Amino acid sequence: MKIAVLSGKGGTGKTLVSVNLAAAAKASTYIDCDVEEPNGHLFFKPEKLVNETVAVKIPEVDNLLCNGCRKCIEFCKFNALAYIGDTLLVFEEVCHSCGGCALICPEKALREKEKAIGEIQRGVSGNVKVITGILNTGEASGIPIIKKLLDDMHEGNSKEDKKKNNESGKEFVFIDCPPGSACIVMESIKDVDYCILVAEPTLFGVHNLSMVHELVKLFGKPCGAVLNKCLDGENPAEKYCRENGINILCQIPYENEIGTMNSNALILARENDRYQALFRGLLDAVAKGGAP
Repeated sequence: MKIAVLSGKGGTGKTLVSVNLAAAAKASTYIDCDVEEPNGHLFFKPEKLVNETVAVKIPEVDNLLCNGCRKCIEFCKFNALAYIGDTLLVFEEVCHSCGGCALICPEKALREKEKAIGEIQRGVSGNVKVITGILNTGEASGIPIIKKLLDDMHEGNSKEDKKKNNESGKEFVFIDCPPGSACIVMESIKDVDYCILVAEPTLFGVHNLSMVHELVKLFGKPCGAVLNKCLDGENPAEKYCRENGINILCQIPYENEIGTMNSNALILARENDRYQALFRGLLDAVAKGGAP
């Protein structure tokens, strides 16, 4: 079962939920698609690390062959090419690596070269396979890294992992999505089975919850909500869920102990029996498709 954990902004508890769900399962895979600022590995502290560079193809010019016809410039919709003087220039920062300019060039003056944009780090932490995407500083888009990360998702867990996960008969892959609802989030959720929406109990939290709720509805994904940092009294996020038919999977209390453990990069489900029971209950609810 492939489960995406989303939030409308950073800091709501998205990584808290996804990390602890992965730890609560008997065997699981955790994929950190928040490639601009991944932090799940800080909690898991994975071992047996293997790094893989992720590269994209960008055009390279042979100006001896270029005759200045500018067909490549007319083709490129991202203004990644310009002909100045008698030289064709490539602006790598805005190139989308489509390869069209090299195909359309009548003089074969453009060829493709690889440019590293980040890396994928794979490791193990107890019962969890940890896969982290890391985008190099200054790169425009993390989508190529996310696509590569999700190739690992399709491999799933091993037969041994499936056997260990006998509490639900399911294998679990948890995708820690980037915050918000941009293209990188869409790429992260397009092939998942279920979405968990994490929200704070404030009016601002409702705005962010509604944003990701609209996104998962657009993709036709079943979903449920986890309300984090809950206190006694009025909860606007809970009201929004009731009014919009979103099943509330779990309410995580606002407690000093959670804040302290989280700030020390400790996994609640591994450190405290009460929190372990909370996240196992959440896992059971998700395994049932969010049924209350």
